[in-house]
Amino acid sequence: MNIVFLVLVVGSFLVSAMAELSGTHGAMESLSAAVIDAAAAAVPLVLGLVGIMALFLGLMKVAEEGGLLAATARLLEPPLRRLFPEIPTGHPAMGAMVMNVAANLLGLGNAATPFGIRAMEHLEALNPRKGTASNAQVLFLAINTAGVTLLPTKVIALRASLGAADPTNVVAPTLVATLVAATVAIIAAKSLQGLWWPDPAAPPPVQASSASLWPSLLALAGLLGAIPLLLANGRVIGPWIMPGLVAGLLLYGAARRVRIYECFVEGAKEGFAVAVRIIPYLVAILVAIGMFRASGAMDLVLRPLGQLTAPLGLPAEALTMAVMRTLSGSGSYGLLAAHLKDASIGPDGYLGTLLGTIYGSTETTFYVLAVYFGAVQVRRIRHALAVGLIADFAALVAAVVVCGVMF
Repeated sequence: MNIVFLVLVVGSFLVSAMAELSGTHGAMESLSAAVIDAAAAAVPLVLGLVGIMALFLGLMKVAEEGGLLAATARLLEPPLRRLFPEIPTGHPAMGAMVMNVAANLLGLGNAATPFGIRAMEHLEALNPRKGTASNAQVLFLAINTAGVTLLPTKVIALRASLGAADPTNVVAPTLVATLVAATVAIIAAKSLQGLWWPDPAAPPPVQASSASLWPSLLALAGLLGAIPLLLANGRVIGPWIMPGLVAGLLLYGAARRVRIYECFVEGAKEGFAVAVRIIPYLVAILVAIGMFRASGAMDLVLRPLGQLTAPLGLPAEALTMAVMRTLSGSGSYGLLAAHLKDASIGPDGYLGTLLGTIYGSTETTFYVLAVYFGAVQVRRIRHALAVGLIADFAALVAAVVVCGVMF
């Protein structure tokens, strides 16, 4: 991240300096305003996360005390042991990761972040080299940034509000693109972990699990069986997911005789502390991204590149969306809304569907790395950024191919 941070900031400064010296007055003034605005935006962003983190970290505490995370870890231990040999059998890190992936699967982006942070805390407790990303942490973030998604709820809601003929038309291509991204991310993380500043604390050999594989297979079959239901009734089911998750976790805790109110409050207290820890990391990455956009450096790179990719089914608008989605969640959503409102694009054509698929199938990689690693004070991220960008590229290629087949 040191190199990326420096390149974004210095590159933006040089582009603005060249524009100012060539007669474009106000370029440096705009860059200065972008620096201040981006730094100031970090705190409101974190404050907006405090309540969300408090809510879901409280629910996570109830789930932990009730034994849900341990039970989930045991259920999925056989397939996950091959991916995460560093994690002891039955460790709550497994359950926390599963909760994070499930939240992403259902399009609950707000819920996924606290679950992911709790998983990173568990993984950091197992990390023999504090401050340096472990193989397990990088692999978990690779899966997280791929973000396998059944219900891209924000895209569906936006398309519905704009009068799309079939608002859920992006569900199938988004699912395919995210599955491709997740597969590529896992392969990349495993391939690079021995080359990119290798972790000297090699994991122990994977032992054959004594647990039966049948429960895991039944759980997988249940998930696959739910996919057609979610695809067909996404708009109806979507609003039920968040309230159902909150009520379900509290009912589970009550059934397990957990003092749910006291336990929830204890877990929620951590939300503010986590939010404060990530402020410096968010300030750094938001300032760098703000400068990159305001200086015109992003347009300078993407405009000629878009002319080359347009014949391949990736016009400049889609390329810009892909890059913006990697850098900024709010910025990419605003860009998506602007494009879909454009009468020449609309929500129902090839480009509108492609833009929605790109938004739903790629992740704000820089933001995720800053928040998750910042929450556990990891500064040396090893190959995590490379893996995240590889996953984003794989999702982009898959989105272009699938949307091309559809149209």
